[in-house]
Amino acid sequence: MTTKKFKRNDLCLSLCGLNCSLCPMLIRGGCTGCREGSSCYKICGFAPCSIEHGNIDYCFECEEYPCEKYDGVDLHDSLISHRNQKKDMEKAKRIGIENYRKEQMLKKEILNKLLAEYDTGRRDVFFCLAVNLLELDDLEIILKEADEKTVNMNLNDKSDFMKKALNECGEKRNIELKLRR
Repeated sequence: MTTKKFKRNDLCLSLCGLNCSLCPMLIRGGCTGCREGSSCYKICGFAPCSIEHGNIDYCFECEEYPCEKYDGVDLHDSLISHRNQKKDMEKAKRIGIENYRKEQMLKKEILNKLLAEYDTGRRDVFFCLAVNLLELDDLEIILKEADEKTVNMNLNDKSDFMKKALNECGEKRNIELKLRR
């Protein structure tokens, strides 16, 4: 493997379609993202392939996409859900990377607010998962409602309210907000 040539320009969306900016490892400072030397890179089967195909930034830019590397890719999770990996890669391809990045930055703002105002120190992984899997419109509605209804609540009650609201939305959308280990 020729690791010297691998580099990433976008540390928000990985080469293969993971939303790194919504990952607890990156948020906690334990990962440098999808680039040479990171914990993700060391086990990545996509990085060497990127080099072989001219250092593409996203797999969808490859003429062989989707290839066999995507077979079953969404069946496992790490600290970030892989369930939307192919779906998000397709969306970025369809709407363009700049539009996709704008949407992800709005999700990141929501995640930052959840972590700052609703996290008791135990829900960071859950909030990252919910923001990654739920649609932006749903997240905005939930956050607006929670901001209005939790004004006079203590942090524990606010956090419980938010978890319940996110889970209810997930159930309604048939999205399980739980990592598969």
